[in-house]
Amino acid sequence: MKKSLHRPGAAVLLALSLLISGCAGGLKPESFTGGGPRFDPLQFFDGPTRSWGVIESRRGQPKSRFKTDMMGRREGADLEITQDFTFEDGHRQQRVWRVHRVDDHHYDATANDVVGVSHGLAYGNTFRWEYVVAGKTRLTNLRYSLWMYLQADGETLINRVTVTKLGVILAQTTEHFHRGTGPVPAIAGR
Repeated sequence: MKKSLHRPGAAVLLALSLLISGCAGGLKPESFTGGGPRFDPLQFFDGPTRSWGVIESRRGQPKSRFKTDMMGRREGADLEITQDFTFEDGHRQQRVWRVHRVDDHHYDATANDVVGVSHGLAYGNTFRWEYVVAGKTRLTNLRYSLWMYLQADGETLINRVTVTKLGVILAQTTEHFHRGTGPVPAIAGR
């Protein structure tokens, strides 16, 4: 009887170790070296950019749609990006980024609702970005992990976002960016 009590615990430990080792592997931004066209966030987001996307539950079910209007302006070596969100329910939000290129591949940024400095890594046509959005308390902070992929036309970007809290996936987002001021699909008849 005593042995059977230890087996479930061992199975849980084995499952956790496999999960952790599986998460440690996989693609890294460096895996995209040589992919083109080369994605430079300071160049792509300089000037007007629009996006639209869908927010999905942790199980992949669509929950809400949104769109953004963005304007990037150079300030010396940095880029300031004002990002205006409009959500399907009519809610609006603004985030103002200040992005700085550290070297050929590394970028740092701050924003009005982001905790500390966020870090990005660009290789080839891909950009990996991570940041924490402030909640009312530290326990309600949300971690955003983004993978951005510049498309062959150099004007279109696909963004895949995973939102977590305390390590648990809360939502995922698929977003389509396009440089310029062209039309974007309507959200909820708005």
